[in-house]
Amino acid sequence: MSTSTTARKMSPQRTPLSRERVLACALVLADEVGIAGLTIRSLATSMGTKPMSLYHYVANKDEILDGIVDAVFNEIVPPSPAGEWRQEMQDRAHAVRRALKRHPWAVGLLETRSSPGPFTLRHHEATLATLRSAGFSVQMTAHAYALLDSYIYGAALQEAALPFHGPDATKGVTSSIVQLFSDGQYPRLVEIATEHVLKPGYDFGDEFDFGLNVILDGLAQAIPGPGGDNTEQQPGR
Repeated sequence: MSTSTTARKMSPQRTPLSRERVLACALVLADEVGIAGLTIRSLATSMGTKPMSLYHYVANKDEILDGIVDAVFNEIVPPSPAGEWRQEMQDRAHAVRRALKRHPWAVGLLETRSSPGPFTLRHHEATLATLRSAGFSVQMTAHAYALLDSYIYGAALQEAALPFHGPDATKGVTSSIVQLFSDGQYPRLVEIATEHVLKPGYDFGDEFDFGLNVILDGLAQAIPGPGGDNTEQQPGR
């Protein structure tokens, strides 16, 4: 047996490069270092290859971003037009929120791609179809979709920026802040902290459901027929 043959047998087998593998690794790297740290060079280094090797599968960083945004949408089960619209929108909102917790970098990117992938398009089509099947007009469907996404993305951005996460996690942060209010200048801040935020089991994430239900209650009034107001909502009304 030749030396070269022996070396090949002893060396570990490398997983072949492919577009799917490049994008999967890019998604992992974005989760670890954020979008700013995701470059062709850093991706190649993380994969143990050279930058020029990746250009066989992706043209540039924009194409990588298109791919990983589409991968995030693939993690979100799209709503079903055959289901009850309110439940479908609730499930969708929570699924998007969970995906954004897994991939915080995606908050500002999900709606920015000018070359959306198939999972992105499938998600949007299913959401629009669910709202239209519920009885919303074309105009109100557009309003509802924009409103829901503004709320979901805004809530995800706010949660990601908080210095605490999960039930009772606010105590360590809020308790020390409350000490600054001892001179009586901020009675309402003290009130909300002591009577709400510092109560056992408080979780800022619970505020998400409250806001979501307020929005869905309002949208329900725009569906023509029983339970709706039978009028097209106009801007400014």
